[in-house]
Amino acid sequence: MTDIVIVESPSKAKTINKYLGDSYKVLASFGHVRDLPAKDGSVRPDEDFAMLWEADERGQKHMGEIARALKGAGTLYLATDPDREGEAISWHVRAMLEDKNALKGVNVLRVTFNEITKSAVTAAMAAPRALDQPLIEAYLARRALDYLVGFTLSPVLWRKLPGSRSAGRVQSVALRLICEREAEIEVFRPREYWTIEAGMVTPSGAPFPARLTHYQGKKLDQFDLGDEAKALAAKQAVEAGNFTVAAVEKKRTRRNPPPPFITSTLQQEASRKLGFSSQQTMRLAQQLYEGVEIGGETVGLITYMRTDGVTLAKEAVAALRAQIKGDFGPDYLPAAPREYVSKAKNAQEAHEAIRPTDASLKPERVARMLSSEQARLYELIYKRAMACQMQAAELDQTSVDMTDGKGQTLRATGSVLAFDGFLRLYREDLDDPAEDDDARILPPIGKDDPLKTAKVEANQHFTQPPPRFSEASLVKKMEELGIGRPSTYASILGVLRDRNYVRLEARRFIPEDRGRLVTAFLTSFFSRYVDTGFTANLEEQLDEIAEGNAQWRDVLRAFWSDFSEAVAQTKELKISDVIDALDADLGPHFFPAREDGSDPRSCPACGTGRIGLKLGRFGSFIGCSNYPTCQYTRKLAVDGGETPDDTLKDGMRLLGQHPETGEDITLKRGPYGLYVQQGEPDPADKKAKPKRASLTRGMSPETLTLEDALGLLSLPRLVGLHPETGQKIEAAVGRFGPYVKMGAIYASLDRDDDVLHIGLNRAMDLIGKKQDSIRSLGEHPKDKEPVVARKGRFGPYAQWGNMVANLPKGTELTDVTLDEAVALLAEKGKVLAPRGRKGAAKKTAKKPATAPTAKAKARPAVKKAAAAKVPTAKAAAKPAAKAAAKPVAKAAAKPATKAKVKAAL
Repeated sequence: MTDIVIVESPSKAKTINKYLGDSYKVLASFGHVRDLPAKDGSVRPDEDFAMLWEADERGQKHMGEIARALKGAGTLYLATDPDREGEAISWHVRAMLEDKNALKGVNVLRVTFNEITKSAVTAAMAAPRALDQPLIEAYLARRALDYLVGFTLSPVLWRKLPGSRSAGRVQSVALRLICEREAEIEVFRPREYWTIEAGMVTPSGAPFPARLTHYQGKKLDQFDLGDEAKALAAKQAVEAGNFTVAAVEKKRTRRNPPPPFITSTLQQEASRKLGFSSQQTMRLAQQLYEGVEIGGETVGLITYMRTDGVTLAKEAVAALRAQIKGDFGPDYLPAAPREYVSKAKNAQEAHEAIRPTDASLKPERVARMLSSEQARLYELIYKRAMACQMQAAELDQTSVDMTDGKGQTLRATGSVLAFDGFLRLYREDLDDPAEDDDARILPPIGKDDPLKTAKVEANQHFTQPPPRFSEASLVKKMEELGIGRPSTYASILGVLRDRNYVRLEARRFIPEDRGRLVTAFLTSFFSRYVDTGFTANLEEQLDEIAEGNAQWRDVLRAFWSDFSEAVAQTKELKISDVIDALDADLGPHFFPAREDGSDPRSCPACGTGRIGLKLGRFGSFIGCSNYPTCQYTRKLAVDGGETPDDTLKDGMRLLGQHPETGEDITLKRGPYGLYVQQGEPDPADKKAKPKRASLTRGMSPETLTLEDALGLLSLPRLVGLHPETGQKIEAAVGRFGPYVKMGAIYASLDRDDDVLHIGLNRAMDLIGKKQDSIRSLGEHPKDKEPVVARKGRFGPYAQWGNMVANLPKGTELTDVTLDEAVALLAEKGKVLAPRGRKGAAKKTAKKPATAPTAKAKARPAVKKAAAAKVPTAKAAAKPAAKAAAKPVAKAAAKPATKAKVKAAL
């Protein structure tokens, strides 16, 4: 009897099946098998929050395969990912199988493993459990809340704020944080302050720097030296003083290593150190989790990457400590293992931290099996995990106070790295240790030593506005506030960019005007539901549900009661009220003060009107109050389109030279967007054109490197060979964006997939999903070109090159054979019209020469009859037309044989 195991991805299924052997059959659910339909009524508050789940065609197909595989099975193991989403997928799978009556006599068990290794998988299979109902209910509550907020608030936005796209429970709060930070920057006014720096010399002649900390007997605050005059007076006092050492303080400090990565800290560090987006980091981590082939076996390189727990398994700690001792010696190993405490409030999700599955798999050992991006992320995870179990670093810190006896005090600080400890392997900062202020070494100084004053400088400074959020700092802020959950941050930030609410410039978030309008609207009329405290409190309630301490429907009832009432109050809201509220909130942004002091609201066209925010059918704009007499209008700074790019001088930027040919590789702007080019056109050979490649979506012209450009120009590239069929899988860029291809099967890449670095597992996943709607039948006997069966809008059809033929009604893709498809194409094949010629007449398949000749003979006769104006001629023409029209139409629609054409005539 074969037991069935369900995982999420096909690549994972293949690996786990190898571990478990022939007594198990491992199948993939391909992620979520059903979801709430994107329409009203999917969550019904009036029916105690009943939820309507719906599976698409892909989900139905995979569940059908699982149901068929269960016939005769004794046990179904649900082995989806070890988090809330994984628990939900297992619940959906079980529910759909129950609906199909496929679980009669089948024992259903849940297993989870934190890493895809043989030991972890076999250990998990030996310790199954039941589905975690509180965790499932927390998922249901979260899904219902997100649906209710999105499908209730978004229509309000569409009606009251034209041009808006959507609102979301967590998305809108994240957008508010970005907009409020931008508002702080706009109202910020820099403030001047000065510092006094002195170069001091010891009796032995050793120089060192010091700073003035006390002036005229008073400790200096930041703005005490607020202008040049005060700064120069303090400088003169230092220059005139004779300083001696008043106190020398030395102490040894320890710097402990940071804890191992959780989801949010991994995203933050990958952003700071590697320049990866949150989505890119999670995609690469997924690939490392699913693993690479080592010694003929696919091995997961890291543990599960969606976690908020910092604990490590005892076996993993022991392995890390053994590796540290072997690589660095016993001095770098603490006497006892380091333990870290999770700050996560939801114990159900406090899984093991992210770490390498095998401490002996050093980054340099596996780098050749990974893409450059995968290798960099793996190295970051590996070093952080190793460092967390290493000895603390020790620093000798010294501070020296010097006084002139007249009220002026100077201070010098420095430190020496006495023992590097974990810093030998991993540093959280990005600077070189030699350039770090902490690494400054002070010369030997003793108390009461007389010092000489060398050069004294007064330095001017200005306060800086708060920095815009980067992906790393925004994730950190959201985590601090308790908004959302680490596993959702990447998708939230992606939605904000997709909606054109924000843009990324120099890796910092800048809100678009559209985003600021949405935030102003929501804070004016739904302030409670975009409040950080309210959202964080709701997250805590969801955590209580997951812990079994709250009922999910009670939480939904309490939320919906107030929320639905707030929405109802906006029904009577007038557009004029919305305009007034937005105009008051965003006035300083849209109409900043002018340098000449004139009214920033005066109309530049008529001079008498007042310009302000207006709402039109297609969105917001600036208009004059004297409309229609004055028709002055102005678009907002950004109207949701692409942001202008200022990185190209004269429409071009040189990236470097081709390593083999020496030709210039340039980034250029053309009528259809940005592209890279190798070399320049040859004036002597006008037909020869230089090689070009368009930038893919998500590529920033600011950060584009020569390596990226060479990668684009080298496309298509071989991703690998399919392990079962041996077919080549290639990645390339086409008319409709980047894609992967295997034979005749093409699959578009998702937004966060990188065509230059996509791995074999991810490519197989995409092609696997595409195979649900396309099936390769083999090679055509005539020219060896592939013949495929596809799903179309009007039913399944066979395709050979640019020729297609509909399959008989009721035929499934899995049923048709190559011979049947070839016969159908020969008998009923039609040639596809070229793209872009929408109104062009459809060409038929090749026909005997008699067919067009016969048709040509028939046309003049029909024309003549139609042209006759005499009623009797019309009456005579109708029967003839009736008799001839259908056969002629059929002859035009199908590849007609000679006999059929004659019969039609």
